[in-house]
Amino acid sequence: MSMQTATELHTVSLTVTEEVIRAYAELTNDFNPIHLDAEFAAKTPMGRPIAHGTLSLCLIWQCLERNFGAEVLADLDLQVRFIQPVYVGDVITACCQATEAAPDQHKVSVHGQDGSKRIVGTVTLNASHPLEQGDKA
Repeated sequence: MSMQTATELHTVSLTVTEEVIRAYAELTNDFNPIHLDAEFAAKTPMGRPIAHGTLSLCLIWQCLERNFGAEVLADLDLQVRFIQPVYVGDVITACCQATEAAPDQHKVSVHGQDGSKRIVGTVTLNASHPLEQGDKA
């Protein structure tokens, strides 16, 4: 098997709908009105309902699993910052790319269809898990 390069890494995308947000609220038991109540959300600085931040973060986890395998998820260091909210109708994509700093370190991000960053950060994978390309697609 060959080492995976940044150009070979898979992305994960999601179209955020009211149904997706409602399902995520049910799954996480997080019914904050900023996510579910348009009238309430209109009175906040966001101006309208936003998706749960962890919903976007889940895409990063899916992206990491797809690229490096589930076993890697048990031993990594993920550091992220939430930059912008995600709204109903957004198509968001999680991606990761190798850094020059270390072979086990990658930049991670979630961005909108317009390219705007929603989450940015880094992940350091355990060096004992080689970054080999398998049948992850």
